Amino acid sequence: MDYLGIGVLIIGIAFAIVSIFLIKALNNLAKVLGGVRKTVDQLPDQLDSVMKETTGVLHSSNDTLADVNEKIRALSPLFYIVGDIGESSRKLTSSLVDMTASIKQSTHEGEQKINEEGWRGIYGALALTYYLSQRRKALKSVQLERSTS
Repeated sequence: MDYLGIGVLIIGIAFAIVSIFLIKALNNLAKVLGGVRKTVDQLPDQLDSVMKETTGVLHSSNDTLADVNEKIRALSPLFYIVGDIGESSRKLTSSLVDMTASIKQSTHEGEQKINEEGWRGIYGALALTYYLSQRRKALKSVQLERSTS
């Protein structure tokens, strides 16, 4: 055999080895594509079930929303009543605050008057105490004079 034949034989063996590896890789790729096909085949059924569930959730949400709206409509008068009560109590407390402020002002004026009069009262009380002490001394001196006489 000549060199050309040996070279072709080596190339043929190398090609056979590469072909074997390619066959294994292609078989693995075929298995992966088979799994993808199964998944894709199941996808429409899964999408249908998801759509049915979504539709059910939307219907439930609509029913719940309608129920909430109905209950809010039923409670609206109560909220208006509570608002009116709040407004009335605000007006009442406002008038009470005004009345308290006027009473406080008149009390403050009376307190000032008492403070002014207070010193006069203290001076009067001191004067009365002095007068009574002087009167007592005078009575004691008169009693002493009577008892000695």
